[in-house]
Amino acid sequence: MDGKLLKNIISLIGIQGVNYLIPLITLPYLVVTLGPESYGGLSFSLAFVQYFVLFVDYGFNLSATKQVSINADSKENVSTIFWHVILCKIILFLLSLVVVFILIDSNDYLKSHTLIIFSSFGLVLGNVMFPVWLFQGLEKMGIISIINIVSRLFSIPLIFIVVKSPNDDWIAAMIYSTVAIMASIIALIMVIRLQLIKRVKISVSNIKYQFSNGWHLFISSASVSLYTTSVTVILGFVAGSGAVGYFVSADKIRQAFQGLIGPVSQACYPRINSVLSKDRHKGVRLIRTLLKVQGFFTFLISVFLFAFANYIIHRLYGGNYENSVIILQILALCPAIVGVSNVLGIQTMLTMGHNKAFSNILLSTGFISLILIGPLTFYMKEYGAAVSILISESVVMLAMVYYTCIKNKLLTVNKYEI
Repeated sequence: MDGKLLKNIISLIGIQGVNYLIPLITLPYLVVTLGPESYGGLSFSLAFVQYFVLFVDYGFNLSATKQVSINADSKENVSTIFWHVILCKIILFLLSLVVVFILIDSNDYLKSHTLIIFSSFGLVLGNVMFPVWLFQGLEKMGIISIINIVSRLFSIPLIFIVVKSPNDDWIAAMIYSTVAIMASIIALIMVIRLQLIKRVKISVSNIKYQFSNGWHLFISSASVSLYTTSVTVILGFVAGSGAVGYFVSADKIRQAFQGLIGPVSQACYPRINSVLSKDRHKGVRLIRTLLKVQGFFTFLISVFLFAFANYIIHRLYGGNYENSVIILQILALCPAIVGVSNVLGIQTMLTMGHNKAFSNILLSTGFISLILIGPLTFYMKEYGAAVSILISESVVMLAMVYYTCIKNKLLTVNKYEI
C-alpha cells in the first residue's frame, strides 16, 4: 500500500470517525435528556430527511468520483464534471423541497413532526454543497478531513449547552443542519483557493449525461434505503416513537463500528478504478487482498459487538434501554456481512462496469425488505426492525458472492486461480 493511498484512508477515517464519534459522545446525553419518545421523534425525522439526502446525492458520490479519478490529469474535464454535478444536485434539492411540503401537508404523522423535519433539512443542503466526491476522486482528502472534523466538533458543546428538555428535539436537529452547511461552505472555499476547478460552459447535454451516468447508482442507493433508512421510518409509523428510540439507540452503535468500512472503501475505490484501467490482473489482486483484510477485521468487529452488547448499552444508556441489548446483538452480525458485500459490490462489480447487475441485486433486496418489514415490525416491533436489516444484508451478500465468484468469476486472476 503506497503512502498516498494510506494517507487518504487515514483522512477518510478522520471524517468517518468524527461523523460517528460525535453522535456517540452526545448520544447518551440526548437519549437521557430527550427520553425515548422525543429521541425517537428526532431519529424518525432524521431518517425521513435521509431520503432526500439520498435523492440529491443520486449516486454521484460513486459515479462522479469515478469520473474525476479517471480524468484527474485534466483540469478542464474535472471542472466540467464538477459544475454539472453541482447543478444536478441543485435541481434535485429544489424538487425535494416541493415533495417534502406535499408529503407533510398530506400526512398527519409527518405534520406532527414538521418543526423537526424542517430543522433537519439543512442536512440535504449540506449534501448538495459538500463536494467530497471531488476530493475523493483527486485523492486529496487531507484538507477536507480537517474541515469536516473541526466543523463537526462545534456541535458537541452546542448540544450540551442548548438541549435541555424533551421539547428541544428540534434544536438538536437544527444543530446537525447548521454544522453540515458550515462544513460544505468551507469545503467550497477550499476548492476555490486550491484552484481545483475553473469556469466552464454549462450544457444541457452534460447535465443529462450526469443524470444518466448516475442512474443505476441512484437506484442502488434508493434500494439500500429500502432496507436501512426505511426501517426506521416504517417502524415509527407502525410502532411509534418509543420503539424507534430503542432501535436507533442500538443501531447508532452498530453503524459507528460498521462505519469503519467506509474510509477504506472510499479511498480504495478510485485507486482500484485507476489500476483496473491499466492492468486488470493487478487490479483483481488488489481487490482480493482488500477482501481478505476487510473481511477479517469486520468479523472481529461483529464478535466484539455481540459479546459486549449488554455492557455497551448499559454503560451508555443505563437500565431504561434494556430492549436495545438484544437489538444490538442481532445487528452485531451486520459488519462482517457488509464487509464482504462492500468489496464484492462497490470495489468489484462497480469498478468492472457491472452497474446494472449491482443495482438489480440491491433493488430486489429492497423489495424483499419491504415485504418483510411490515409484518416484522408489527409483531416484533423494534426487534423485528433489527431482524429485517440482518436478513436484507445477508441476501445482498449471498447474491453478490454468487454473481462475482460463481457465475462470472470476476475475481479470477487466471484460469487456474479462482
